[in-house]
Amino acid sequence: MAFAAGLIDSAVGGGGLIQVPALFNTLPRVDAATLLGTNKFSSIFGTGSAARSFMTRVRLPWSLVLPAAGCAFVFAFVGAAAVSLVPKAVMKPAVLVMLIGMAAYTLWKKDFGKLHAPAVIGTRERWIAVLIGCAIGFYDGIFGPGTGSFLIFLFIRFFAFDFLHASAAAKFVNLATNLAALSFFIPAGHILFGFAVPMAVSNVAGSLVGTHLAIRGGAGFIRVLFLILLSILIGKFAYDLFVPIG
Repeated sequence: MAFAAGLIDSAVGGGGLIQVPALFNTLPRVDAATLLGTNKFSSIFGTGSAARSFMTRVRLPWSLVLPAAGCAFVFAFVGAAAVSLVPKAVMKPAVLVMLIGMAAYTLWKKDFGKLHAPAVIGTRERWIAVLIGCAIGFYDGIFGPGTGSFLIFLFIRFFAFDFLHASAAAKFVNLATNLAALSFFIPAGHILFGFAVPMAVSNVAGSLVGTHLAIRGGAGFIRVLFLILLSILIGKFAYDLFVPIG
């Protein structure tokens, strides 16, 4: 499952949809914080590997990506601290609506994310990057699912990236939010290293395969994966909302 999560996550995000349920099903008696910490520890290596692979083959505007990543790191802390203040019952419907909107917009705009024609970087673009980092960092800290997909969509929508460059940029911002989470989980001892280390190796292997496929397939291939992942996310959130437990 860690290999599959690394493969999917390196291209379009969403690896947590595979890896987190696998951990909860395999280790049902372990507390949630430790399972989430184990997931973050293994996934950060896959994310880092994907970011490194993209960096050697895709040119990114660092004056946009770095401010977004820095703010995402800080606000992931803020989101984690505020996690008890916002009930999940409020978050899930809002996220479901946003996911449906993203899928509809991507389908409607046939050329969305196909062409890489990045906007000229000025003060306005840098402030938008900062706001994206703050919002996505806070969301990842307080809730999390679909973070990579939101980042990809926003980098395309506001900076006219194609899917390949948006996916690469998303990896660096996601790396920052994962580091913020681990800054809490590691000191608190919420990691099972006996599981986390071999999972990290598998996650890296999956991310290398996924990054290779993404770069080779290009923006069109990633667009298809992106829409598939959005469909899965929409189905999961809709099921959680409308199918009563028990």
